Amino acid sequence: MIYSTLDTVVACLYLMCIVLARERGIFMFQIDLKSRKSIYEQVVDNIKELIMAGVLSKEEKLPSVRELSKILTVNPNTIQKAYRELERQGFIYTVAGLGTFVSAPDIAKISKERIAEIESEFKRLINELKFSGFTKDKIHTMIKNLLFERGELND
Repeated sequence: MIYSTLDTVVACLYLMCIVLARERGIFMFQIDLKSRKSIYEQVVDNIKELIMAGVLSKEEKLPSVRELSKILTVNPNTIQKAYRELERQGFIYTVAGLGTFVSAPDIAKISKERIAEIESEFKRLINELKFSGFTKDKIHTMIKNLLFERGELND
């Protein structure tokens, strides 16, 4: 029962932020039209996942709003809204006439509101795991393993 809950949590995370491939300089990801998340939120989550996974490196140019809207077959206004949100969160920046680029990671750029949002989501997920029967030690081990997989932990 515990493993099926974990599998469900992992599957949900992958559905929200799936990274398919990077092909000829154009990154690809899926938009789930049946998802309860709006399309713009899915675009934001997917691009953030690509950046955090290192698929998109700092200073790398993103497709223009028009290019990405054609690739994903969504309204350009949706992409523009996603880019604005990513810029607000500090993941990307725009240079007039040149395009949109991935920002270098900077903890100082993260707003206090965003940190509070992340902390709230983290607490919610931990509570869900506790409700599903996970012990404090099992949750701690899971977090430690995730950090180790990302190379953030050296033991």
